[in-house]
Amino acid sequence: MKLLFNVGELGLGHVARAILLGKKMKKKGHELFFFSGGRVYELLKKEFDHVNFCTPVGWYENAHGVITSASLLNILIPLPRYDREKNKLEIKSSSAEETVHRYYDLRQHIRKIKPDLIISDGDIHALRLAHRWRIPAVYVTNIIRPSYGFSPALMPGERFTERYVRKCAKIIVPDNPRPHTLCEYNLGDLNHMHITDKVEFVGSFLNLTPERGSEEHIFAPISGPYGTRAKLMQTIIPVLRSLEIKSIVSLGEPSKKTTKKLRNCEIHTWLSQEERHEYMKNAKLIVFSGGHATCFETIKYIKPSVCIPTQAEQMGNAKKMQQLKCSVVVKNKEQLKLAIQEIENEKHFYRANLEMLSQRSNRFSGIDQAVNIIEDLSVD
Repeated sequence: MKLLFNVGELGLGHVARAILLGKKMKKKGHELFFFSGGRVYELLKKEFDHVNFCTPVGWYENAHGVITSASLLNILIPLPRYDREKNKLEIKSSSAEETVHRYYDLRQHIRKIKPDLIISDGDIHALRLAHRWRIPAVYVTNIIRPSYGFSPALMPGERFTERYVRKCAKIIVPDNPRPHTLCEYNLGDLNHMHITDKVEFVGSFLNLTPERGSEEHIFAPISGPYGTRAKLMQTIIPVLRSLEIKSIVSLGEPSKKTTKKLRNCEIHTWLSQEERHEYMKNAKLIVFSGGHATCFETIKYIKPSVCIPTQAEQMGNAKKMQQLKCSVVVKNKEQLKLAIQEIENEKHFYRANLEMLSQRSNRFSGIDQAVNIIEDLSVD
């Protein structure tokens, strides 16, 4: 089967899933073509042969994170933005212009490739093209209609994009079935959207076989676009450097690899997957933003966590983790200090809840189930 993968660039969770699924599909003998932009494009090129660039579409961000008001204005109007990574002022194209470019980037290749199936992880553009060219589509997602921290001004656009989600042959959610669905508050009412029969809860794509380590430090993996990372750094690092306990911070900057120490806080610009897994396995608790994939990593390693959400999707995940009594949600440095102390005082309580959630999550093999769903569509 000839498969076209389109991968969203907002965070690295989409590309991590796409790489796992792509490798499995390639092993099964399918022909794969990948499309994405930005850092995700570079990561895909390291793993696969047929990787094509398409224009990335993003929110307006600065050192304070995603700016909703500016993002709304940026839908139609280009806006100036200082890129601290490149150390220069630039003009961010309007989201509308980026959307048009991405659509036509994909369209010209779809006509040449003539895929049997389109698989989109976190991106609507390919779903629209699939509908236009009458190609079956699978949407891999953990977010459809978020209910926490989502600006009402963005809802009309969200409802518009849902029309293409509803036209998918299948919607694969890499999460547990209810009541232990971590992204539950990001999916919305599936019955109301008339997509219940299309949604498949397959379980996480990660191998969730529990791995136990020591409890040597606090680990804070920071990731995402610059604005998101800057906001997290400004909250997390001052708190961790003030503690007596050892802590490890990863800044998520793949372009360079350096390390510095601020008292008991060790800061790495970038960690390899192996280093990240080792630091997480040997942590006593995790501090992170609430990303979907990292939620499941904390379950795999049975680690209590503190979540500092920077966007609506992360807020939904964090609220569910807190509801399951596996995490504490905070907003600022003062709350972060208190949450770390609370988890330290109640560590057996949090670990017991994580043990139970780990057992339930480990019943599923999400990646294998996703492959089965996709291959069944070719039979149909």
